[in-house]
Amino acid sequence: MPFPRSSGILLHPTSFPSRFGIGDLGLEAYRFIDFLKDSNQQYWQVLPLGPTGYGNSPYMSYSAMAGNPLLISPEKLLKDELLKEEDFANLPGFPANKVDFEQIVPIKNALLQKACENFHTKATSTQQKKFAEFCDRKAYWLDDYALFMALKDTQNGASWHTWEPEVAKRQPEALDRVRRQLTQEIFYYKFIQYEFFQQWSELKTYANKHGIDIIGDIPIYVAHDSADVWSNPDIFALDEETGEAAQMAGVPPDYFSATGQLWGNPVYNWEELQKQDFKWWLQRFEAMLDYVDIIRIDHFRGFEAYWSVPQGEETAINGEWVEAPGEAFFETIRQKLGKLPVLAEDLGVITPEVEALRDKFEFPGMKVLQFAFGSDPGNPFLPFNYPRNAVVYTGTHDNDTTVGWFNQAGDWEKENLLLYLGCVSPEGIHWDLIRLALSSIANQAILPLQDILGLGGEARMNFPSVAEGNWEWRYQENALTQELSHKLKRLTTLYGRAPKESSAR
Repeated sequence: MPFPRSSGILLHPTSFPSRFGIGDLGLEAYRFIDFLKDSNQQYWQVLPLGPTGYGNSPYMSYSAMAGNPLLISPEKLLKDELLKEEDFANLPGFPANKVDFEQIVPIKNALLQKACENFHTKATSTQQKKFAEFCDRKAYWLDDYALFMALKDTQNGASWHTWEPEVAKRQPEALDRVRRQLTQEIFYYKFIQYEFFQQWSELKTYANKHGIDIIGDIPIYVAHDSADVWSNPDIFALDEETGEAAQMAGVPPDYFSATGQLWGNPVYNWEELQKQDFKWWLQRFEAMLDYVDIIRIDHFRGFEAYWSVPQGEETAINGEWVEAPGEAFFETIRQKLGKLPVLAEDLGVITPEVEALRDKFEFPGMKVLQFAFGSDPGNPFLPFNYPRNAVVYTGTHDNDTTVGWFNQAGDWEKENLLLYLGCVSPEGIHWDLIRLALSSIANQAILPLQDILGLGGEARMNFPSVAEGNWEWRYQENALTQELSHKLKRLTTLYGRAPKESSAR
């Protein structure tokens, strides 16, 4: 569906300042919403919000529907009397500009365990009722997720396909046995999901009340080691004997990589999904719409055709394109859930068939300005080639910051950009590209906060295909100044992207 002319900021919640070493859903999240409103922005885009595993990637989560417990604010638990100030007495010094996951995970988990114990013993009847209602409402994914995580803890984090065969293959008697054995552990994982959704719901309500819609992110694939694959093995391409991925997801070799990208996620058994009327995907969209307003679909092209690589391959070279039932899928979604607010991440190897699928359902595609200046005037990322039904970014979470990108760009690319702009403004290249995005005809413009702050490559969020050291950047407290807000507000209004009531003043 086409969106009105508008703009917003891309920022993952882990990047908020916080005394606990990682951004959370506490005070700084509300201050950020205030900054968005004061700057005439209408969107806050986040990365996937699920619980992360090895590498801390939001795109490799233990669940497609659960929330990340690391985002729970201990200070809000303190306010709810589930923690005491003395519980924070021995917190170490955390880095102010990055997340040290190895340091913060055990500390945060210990606080959540303590809060769970207090809830278990002290919750009022009203709190117990709200918790029971939450568990009942989310049971379609929560029961399997809580059991999955409790089992992982007993297995020292080992992947589900290595568990005892009866549990790995979900034999009913075995599941009944482990449920009885792990009652307390299951309760804990349900409790932290309850707290996450309580805190997130309050924040989303605050955002919506202030005119801010939240754009969430659905990765097309889920991690093999996830509650989703363990509890729904029939809808994934798995080896029946070992439980490993029989066909793996990725992208083929291209200009950027001679061996392509092998992601390792199992591809879908689309035939079985279609037989089930795409039930799991419908549940996934419904779960997503519980906590975001707009959905960005990552790797949209995989709904038209996907690159499938056989088990045992170490690169993506020996894969093949396999057609997916994208049209039937999105028709079903529309019939069951209505016309959804969806953005399509249509970067990469895009064919006319992918564009036709995107356009049939009126999904805006993505334009990235950092891709615009390395070729000729036919480049689809140049602003004069945009359709209106598109969302333009200066860069995404997978790109360098604009300052970092410009510093590393080749001479010819820099010359092209400077010729296009006429000159670089005294405010710097980041503001030039921000203006270019805001002034374009694309209906939506999304700006990474790093670009608004004018930060270099040290603030980059992710290096694709690099396993460690990603997802760590945090901004400094007091970085969101009134001066910065005023400047962004003026540009947003100038280029016709402010909310109507703001533009009229």
